[in-house]
Amino acid sequence: MTTVKVRVNGKGETKDVEPRLLLVDFLREELGLTGTHVGCDTTNCGACTILLDGRSVKSCTMFAVQADGREITTIEGMQDASGELHPIQRAFWENHGLQCGYCTPGMVMQAAWLLRENPDPTEQEIRLGISGNLCRCTGYQNIVKSVKEAAKAMRSDGKGRR
Repeated sequence: MTTVKVRVNGKGETKDVEPRLLLVDFLREELGLTGTHVGCDTTNCGACTILLDGRSVKSCTMFAVQADGREITTIEGMQDASGELHPIQRAFWENHGLQCGYCTPGMVMQAAWLLRENPDPTEQEIRLGISGNLCRCTGYQNIVKSVKEAAKAMRSDGKGRR
């Protein structure tokens, strides 16, 4: 067993884990954060996307021990303390950027990283920015529209660097 100390969604967590435990399984099984989905275990789909020290990471191909001492943000950490949805989550809801919802947490996390890097992306930049995340339901048009609307909302309400 190896001790892993991380900060997840602003909260310190310390757990003893098997060294081979995947980060996605650590989040889901050890911490009960089931919003991060397991899709393919090969980094192809992006359902497991989280932010690690502010960077987009596919947690299905990273060991929990590799996250030791780092800051993790999952979909559960996107809303604010009062429970208000993050502008990206709200935009996905309002613009029908989801259907079955399986890819949505990873898409939202990827969009969060994208908008942190580029607060005013073009449609092409959004499509490129989310290209590592697959959706089997929507055809992407409403996802792109959601990210564009979220970018606009975040610029206007000052949450662009959240």
